[in-house]
Amino acid sequence: MLSAVLVQAAGPTTKLNIVVKTQGGHPIDRASVVVKCLGRSVAKLGKLECPAYEIRTNEDGVVKLPPIPQGKIRIQVIAKGFQTFGQDYTITDDEKTLDIKLNPPQQQYSAHQ
Repeated sequence: MLSAVLVQAAGPTTKLNIVVKTQGGHPIDRASVVVKCLGRSVAKLGKLECPAYEIRTNEDGVVKLPPIPQGKIRIQVIAKGFQTFGQDYTITDDEKTLDIKLNPPQQQYSAHQ
């Protein structure tokens, strides 16, 4: 009974899936994905309502997260050989799949050439 009350108090949640691919549509394996809730990391009974997640994509470029509270989140993706990605999202659906396409690295410029 207590657990049902805690779930109701936490509010609606979203089952979030993140798909990381190249600009050409190929999945990126072992990309590091960080998901943080913005403005919502309240501790209840010693447990964070919305903890930060740091996980890697599988061979299909997919990350599946446990249900997280709906609201504003920040997603950052780091993969070797690609530009770092970061963006804020507002999640209001019961289930959501986000497709993220990473750009190749930019050419480095030097003032000494």
